[in-house]
Amino acid sequence: MVTKIFNNTKRAFALKSDSELKKSLFIFSMMNKGVLVSIGTKLTNLALKLHLPVEGIIKKTIFKMFCGGTSKEDCLPVIKKMHEMHVHSVLDYSSEGKEEEAEFDKALNTKTGIVTFANRRKEIPFTVFKPTGIGRFAIWEKVSAKEELTKEDQEEWDRIVDRVDEICELAYKLDMRILADAEESWMQDAADDLLEEMMSKYNQEKVIVYNTLQCYRWDRLQYIKDLHKRAKNRGFKIGAKVVRGAYMEKENARADKMGYPTPICEDKEATDVNFNAVIYYAMQNLDEIALYIGTHNEVSTYLTMQLMEEKDISKDDDRIWFSQLFGMSDHISFNLGLNGYNAAKLVPFGPIRDVIPYLMRRAQENSSVKGQTGREYALLLEEKQRREGQFTKRIA
Repeated sequence: MVTKIFNNTKRAFALKSDSELKKSLFIFSMMNKGVLVSIGTKLTNLALKLHLPVEGIIKKTIFKMFCGGTSKEDCLPVIKKMHEMHVHSVLDYSSEGKEEEAEFDKALNTKTGIVTFANRRKEIPFTVFKPTGIGRFAIWEKVSAKEELTKEDQEEWDRIVDRVDEICELAYKLDMRILADAEESWMQDAADDLLEEMMSKYNQEKVIVYNTLQCYRWDRLQYIKDLHKRAKNRGFKIGAKVVRGAYMEKENARADKMGYPTPICEDKEATDVNFNAVIYYAMQNLDEIALYIGTHNEVSTYLTMQLMEEKDISKDDDRIWFSQLFGMSDHISFNLGLNGYNAAKLVPFGPIRDVIPYLMRRAQENSSVKGQTGREYALLLEEKQRREGQFTKRIA
């Protein structure tokens, strides 16, 4: 029987000093107020456009809480501290919104540099890339829509394919697993098809390449079933990073504006059912599907742990990894790691100005997920009270 392990706040926040704990309490209390997040996001974007010096404030608050540093070397101290608590790291260079080929080539060099950097460190078992970080969104969208490409478009798409292949080939040569993020549905078909080709090429013997399934999309259970059939026919294994999703409001707004059925599940309960069904299907086919489960949901995590126990799967089976974002759900990550499960944190890094769009999205997502920031705040408060109680006992 799986025991309830996530309420152990002493383990969860062992790496936070008292001052860091108080700062986290303040930030989550602010993020629990959707209106404040909305106003703060608009003011930050305005300040950036006006080139106001806001980086210092951001660095001391939200950046420090949700990012490992400005460079991969900056991240090493926290990566090593987490690994001592049996939690691994996934380095993510979180620059977004680029449009120029030179920027995409620069991002490619950064990504391959991270793969090489991670290969030398047992603390970093995965690396990650964002498809639109190495190619224009508009081209992914055109290919997904199966629009006819101009000669220039085709050349641009070929460069994108080459960049993805270069990352995956290097990961394969170094035996380093690589995760590809999922993005908006209207560009995702091209990413799904390309990542399937990468899996066919590099996942013949073991899983190197992982594609991401956003389970707030109601079609993802059928997608993984169909992909599994194709994989068996073509003789490759599937890497599945399973998440709930990050673009719900944008997806529903676009579907409403353009008059097509939304690809998003009707409510959170339907999303939860879909997420758990995808996990269950993969768990029944672990010889052919490796799982990287990115979730802050305790129920889904416990369900996976229960399935592992029922199927007599070792806690540290390398085909099943649990992951949360750096700065969030420490009660899940550290309690999983210290109880013998494969646990990882996605650790974003990059120049402060470049990662601000990522940070703003994090804040908006947290404020829109019912109960998420409230649960974080309650656990942090519980740990603060526990420490104060311990202090009172010591001086009594």
